[in-house]
Amino acid sequence: MRRTLTALIALSLSACSGGGGGSVSAGGGSTGSVTPTPTTTPTPTTAGCTLRERQAWAAAQLNEWYLFPETLPTSLDPAPYSNVGDYVDALTATARSQGRDRYFTYVTSIAEENAYYNSGATAGFGFRLYLSGNRLFSAETFEGTTALGVGIDRGTEILAVGTTTANLRTVSDILASSGSAGLTEALGPNTAGTTRSFRVTDTTAGTRVVTIAKTDYTLDPVSSRYGAKIIDDGGHRVGYVNLRTFINTADSPLRAAFAQFKAAGVTEVIVDVRYNGGGLVSIAELMGNLMGANRSTSDVFDYMTFRPSKSSQNSTAFFAPQTQSIAPTRVAFIGTSSTASASELVAAGMLPYLGTNMALVGTNTYGKPVGQIAVDKSACDDRFRIIAFALENRDHQGAYFTGLSSIVKASCRASDDIAYPMGDPREASTRAALDFIQGKSCTAISAVSGASASARTTGETGSPGAQELLSPQAPSVPQRDVPGMF
Repeated sequence: MRRTLTALIALSLSACSGGGGGSVSAGGGSTGSVTPTPTTTPTPTTAGCTLRERQAWAAAQLNEWYLFPETLPTSLDPAPYSNVGDYVDALTATARSQGRDRYFTYVTSIAEENAYYNSGATAGFGFRLYLSGNRLFSAETFEGTTALGVGIDRGTEILAVGTTTANLRTVSDILASSGSAGLTEALGPNTAGTTRSFRVTDTTAGTRVVTIAKTDYTLDPVSSRYGAKIIDDGGHRVGYVNLRTFINTADSPLRAAFAQFKAAGVTEVIVDVRYNGGGLVSIAELMGNLMGANRSTSDVFDYMTFRPSKSSQNSTAFFAPQTQSIAPTRVAFIGTSSTASASELVAAGMLPYLGTNMALVGTNTYGKPVGQIAVDKSACDDRFRIIAFALENRDHQGAYFTGLSSIVKASCRASDDIAYPMGDPREASTRAALDFIQGKSCTAISAVSGASASARTTGETGSPGAQELLSPQAPSVPQRDVPGMF
């Protein structure tokens, strides 16, 4: 049976009874045979929403759905925990210590998540921040944002941050005194109207001080500036597509990108997901289908497997070629330790069909071969994301908790060179991908290279020599799937 894949099943349970229907939602997993009725954004009430009631509800959902039930404590007093999130973290601590649930199970807002996955709606300055040791850079700046409006773009270094120009503090001082947590705090809450001043420098405009406000904006999942194009590499034509996040609005630009490749007769492709933390698996499957013109509808894209007590939910996804699909002959996936979930699923799903004609380029990936369901407590605006199933490709390759380098047959190590735009042949990872496409030799990625990936979630960046996207310890919904976003 082919299922309609999105990143997760949203089993939107009624407020206090624990029963009811559900809805298909998002975040880094996959849907199965559960096809509940979608819910609308609720109007929160206080009924059944005391802290103890919410904690009891969360524990009950884990006991029913968690993929690793043997790791849950037989009992855990909720009283010492001042919020639901801390209680959930304590309940899942064993699986987390084993590297199987690195904060993938969490409670978030229904309203905030629906806004992001349906349209990309978020609030911020509009850049993705990259921390290299004690230096802070924009790894990417999004279209239609205040950051891009003042000339902050990929490669711009942020030297100092303040609430006004009169109290600027250097990034190195903030890190020395408070670590990366102090830096995320200095950037302020993710609410429209939050204003900060920055001293920045780059090769385009030199050193300057700018003051910008966080605003509401809609994230383009494929950049209108560099997200999709055909690269002429010395007469060799290669398709390039950069996907920022797997949300519903990625459907149209991805189809347009592959239609462009198909019209030009391009069969060699670079898929750049170096910063993509995941999202809707319906979009991951679309990407697979767009590279599946020569695939049969009986060819397996992935298997989804729940815990034994929920085995009735297990299902299989098959390829469904689209009118825009190409039959790729060679594909390079650009990844980093921030490449996770649905991003990894696309590469894993294509691996059995491409073999050594597919490579992972850059560094090892995050390692998230599992998916979440979403259980809603609507009256409280609580959406509980629970790791509930494992994912495998046609050849039953899964459990790549240490990253994709553990299963890919070909890989090429390369740096993330923020001195050049992504998709520029001079940029190191793009260059390495182009060289792989042309059959040139390279140095393979070590499985160890992705070991620091957990820092993206735990907020442990900022150690000497570390090169990670900056992430708060409690990321918002968009920040989970678009790591480094502020």
